[in-house]
Amino acid sequence: MSVSLQPTMAENDTEISLADDLDMTLWPGRASATVSLGNQRNRQHVPSPKEMLNAEMTTQPYPRSPKAIRKIISAGGTQAKEVLSRRLEELEVEQSRAEAHLQSLKKRSSDLTRSAETMKLQVNERYESMRHALQKDEQAALDAVEQEHREASARLSEILRDWKQHLCQVQRDIANTRRVLHCHKKKEAVEEHIKMNENHFQKLLKILRSILNNLETELQRKSFMLDASAVQIDRQSCHRHIALPAGGRQLCFSNEAKPAAELPMQFDKVYCALGSTGMTTGRHYWEVDVRYCTAWALGAAYGCMERKGQGKGAKLGRNAHSWCLELRDGNLSAWHNDRGVTCRLAGFEPPRRVGILLDHIKGRLAFYDASSMKLLQEFSAALTPMFDRTQHHFTGAVFPAFRFFKPETGQPWSNHMEICHLGL
Repeated sequence: MSVSLQPTMAENDTEISLADDLDMTLWPGRASATVSLGNQRNRQHVPSPKEMLNAEMTTQPYPRSPKAIRKIISAGGTQAKEVLSRRLEELEVEQSRAEAHLQSLKKRSSDLTRSAETMKLQVNERYESMRHALQKDEQAALDAVEQEHREASARLSEILRDWKQHLCQVQRDIANTRRVLHCHKKKEAVEEHIKMNENHFQKLLKILRSILNNLETELQRKSFMLDASAVQIDRQSCHRHIALPAGGRQLCFSNEAKPAAELPMQFDKVYCALGSTGMTTGRHYWEVDVRYCTAWALGAAYGCMERKGQGKGAKLGRNAHSWCLELRDGNLSAWHNDRGVTCRLAGFEPPRRVGILLDHIKGRLAFYDASSMKLLQEFSAALTPMFDRTQHHFTGAVFPAFRFFKPETGQPWSNHMEICHLGL
């Protein structure tokens, strides 16, 4: 009986020693936790190399060194080799996954580089087009100034020539007068001749003043036209009695309403319409031809202005969201927040064309007679103390606004206005 037990004990010692070698070689960090086998034959359970490898693989993904692996293969037998083979397969799978991930990252890096280059090209093209447009606008403005300079120089040259001629005439008249003074018989003729020269001088001064006034008017209008905006009417805001021909720049009042469904942003009671584009910054100038309209209102309004009903919230100038210049019953007046001021002066004639200048940054809205560039009315925080100053700092997009006033039944009236096309 004792003879048969000796091989068994030897085999157990070999397995235990192999487990110790495997634990100490591959995972030396666990040496302190391994129980020394020595002569302790009475422990309850000894884990096999396979169990110890499986337990350690959950925390240690790779072997320590090829030398340790060779030691396990030479001492551990077939079971250890199988465990290591499976571990090798797992590592090869992990290697393939890592290589595929690296390829994916390289491809993403390449795509990112190409996208960045494409965006750089697009940015360069966009800014190049902007620079080209700015250079074109600058050249157009310079050409306009140069043209005005040439025209003004030509006019002043003509005036200078006339004055030189007049000076020569005056000098001749002085010489003649000195000769006539010695002859009393020609006194009356000399006085008449001087009077005629004085009349000629006054006519020339009047012509000169007229030329200068016209030149100043044209220069002011040209400077405003540098900020000209292409205004068009928003069809969805037009009252059903307002017809818009093709192009969206003309407004015609019709006694018959358009057979169409009512829109949410449409004026349903007040004969109003707004521009299609709001102005959020900078200076803007536009002109409206009102010669064929006997009662009208022009101005600007926020987009939040009321569109429904006949209350003050839906009428231009009768609320805090709109400003207007109004011609009604032959009287010209300006309105904002339901407060108005009369604009009619001595010798007043209704303007045939109204110019409107909006400076969004300065909070300024001005109306001009576009024929003479005479200021009709101005809304601003600095120059209009009669209105609330806080209302003249624009806080949002401002839209051009238009309104028709329908006369009493049976009275004839003109019902057409048009946004002018401005160009240098």
